[in-house]
Amino acid sequence: MGSNHARVFGALPGAELVAVADSDAARLDALAPRRSLRAYQDYRLLLDEERPDAVSIAVPTRLHAEVALACIERGVPVLVEKPLAASVDEGEQVRAAAEAGGVPLMVGHVERFNPAVQELARRLRAGRLGRVYQAAARRLGPFYPRARDVGVAYDLATHDIDVLRLLLDCEVERVQAGAVRGVRTEFEDALAGLLRFEDGAMAVLEANWLTPVKVRELSVFGERGMCTVDYIGQTLRWYTMLPDAEGEAEEVTVPNAGEEPLRAELSAFLRVARGEEPPPVTAADGIAAMRVADALVESARRGEAVRLAGRAAR
Repeated sequence: MGSNHARVFGALPGAELVAVADSDAARLDALAPRRSLRAYQDYRLLLDEERPDAVSIAVPTRLHAEVALACIERGVPVLVEKPLAASVDEGEQVRAAAEAGGVPLMVGHVERFNPAVQELARRLRAGRLGRVYQAAARRLGPFYPRARDVGVAYDLATHDIDVLRLLLDCEVERVQAGAVRGVRTEFEDALAGLLRFEDGAMAVLEANWLTPVKVRELSVFGERGMCTVDYIGQTLRWYTMLPDAEGEAEEVTVPNAGEEPLRAELSAFLRVARGEEPPPVTAADGIAAMRVADALVESARRGEAVRLAGRAAR
């Protein structure tokens, strides 16, 4: 993801990409010369020598908190790729440090910036679907060889957990899950879960990196019909409920369809860094998604439902 961040920042108006840091010299050699960037193998040197106005963190998950805290200590606005940290405790440390220092902090839940998701959110807020009863999210695909320091719950499922919280405007109160471990990594490689929200809505969630075909789908069912999102194609289909008849399908015109979600996300982060708007995805949002992911993993381990304690802060 770091190379994608560099690519997008390098083309965004109003931003100057000045430096990148990576412990892998080969990655730096592949990226920096093409863009006339200053390259560092130690991110601390980058922070102290460049004194950047904003930093995007796309390091392995286990290092998220360490690098974020170093930026916050220096007063640098920061975007942290999801998940916010490797654990809820670390995420809380990062949030507390940012709040204490008054440093803007945004979490990179990029699917929030998918045009089809944004259009669906607008329609749900307008009451077009009525009461939502059920949702289903599938995030499946092949295993790509790269550093893996978390399983699919943190790496994949947090995307859809965050989107579901956004769309339903409600917190998860209970989960039940099953998982397959040890196929490709030491962590869960496949996860299937049932989420119960505080308002009674249910969501079925599937995530794995064992499937030969990449699938990114979301369906939401309500009292007035059903809608389906293809994250990859950025399409939204709307099915209206009709009395005693099969629903009629409508292919929704999605504003800004085709826009790269990462570009929209990083543009929003620049506005946050300039103080023009609050973070659209907060540390509290990132921590809430991690709490649900933890509960799914715990449920799979114990073989029983797990209730989440208390309502997450928003």
